[in-house]
Amino acid sequence: MSKLRRQLSANTLNTVETKNLLDIKSRTGNLYESIAIIGKRANQINIAIKEELHNKLEEFASHTDSLEEIHENKEQIEISKAYEKMPNPAILATQEFLEEKIYYRKNDDDLFR
Repeated sequence: MSKLRRQLSANTLNTVETKNLLDIKSRTGNLYESIAIIGKRANQINIAIKEELHNKLEEFASHTDSLEEIHENKEQIEISKAYEKMPNPAILATQEFLEEKIYYRKNDDDLFR
């Protein structure tokens, strides 16, 4: 199991749980700003997972595959199933946000007013 997958799936359930909106809002003072931060982090996680998956599946890629070879590649199927079982990036990002593991900063637009 890769470092990224271990880090992302540690202590994270695959199921969606309701979160207290006041907890999410408390970090930034604005619920929508908090959700935007979580969304951006979820996109980063999703990109990293996709890159890792594609790199692993490239090992099995052959440009001269026959139909029998495609159906018999059980290792490739197991890798794909493992990634399908991973928690959703939005769930992971929300958990990171609530555990204060995400660094973010605001641009101070008020300085120019």
